[in-house]
Amino acid sequence: MLYNFLVKIVNPLLNLINGRAKIYNRENLPEGNYVVVAPHRTWMDPVLIALAIWPKKFSFMAKKELFENPLANKFLRALNAFPVDRKNPGPSVIKTPVKMLRKTDLSTIIFPTGSRYSAKLKGGAVVIAKMAGVPLVPVVYQGPLKFGQLFSRKPRNIAFGKPIYIDRKLRLTDENQAKIEREMQDAFDQLDAQINPDFHYIMPPKPKDDNF
Repeated sequence: MLYNFLVKIVNPLLNLINGRAKIYNRENLPEGNYVVVAPHRTWMDPVLIALAIWPKKFSFMAKKELFENPLANKFLRALNAFPVDRKNPGPSVIKTPVKMLRKTDLSTIIFPTGSRYSAKLKGGAVVIAKMAGVPLVPVVYQGPLKFGQLFSRKPRNIAFGKPIYIDRKLRLTDENQAKIEREMQDAFDQLDAQINPDFHYIMPPKPKDDNF
């Protein structure tokens, strides 16, 4: 209920202060559950992407530190978020989203770089999609990167790539993993070029207190 309630508040608010988002290739979204994979460019990524795909609902990974406050913990869990230890991820980082993808109507959003301060793709999203038997859907966001920038009216742009299906029988060797990751990165590059051929993401300086 909280998820639905916030969508009905946040989406009109964003449209009021920033205008309607421009969505590309929404027809690429498959039926059923899937794993959205996207470059992590702003803390707003999960919200903006989820709003663009609504009424489909999502679960989210979030760093465990955000759940330490009891009120924040309750709030985040009501939004289908679950905690992840980024320094020492255990089996639950795979098992939890796989279980949700298999047994609920929730898809999930994963940022393969794990951080806004990295461009290197990691393999967790591929493993989760394969184990859950769902496709990967590449997505990119271009637009304001900070909340205050939304008031500049610089438009929000979100583009969806074609689903990447992983054969359940495929062995995820280093070679096969790298091949799928290249396919994801190629999709990101093509989607960025579709929105703006001159786009170049400038990675922000990494905070001193972020040792991930």
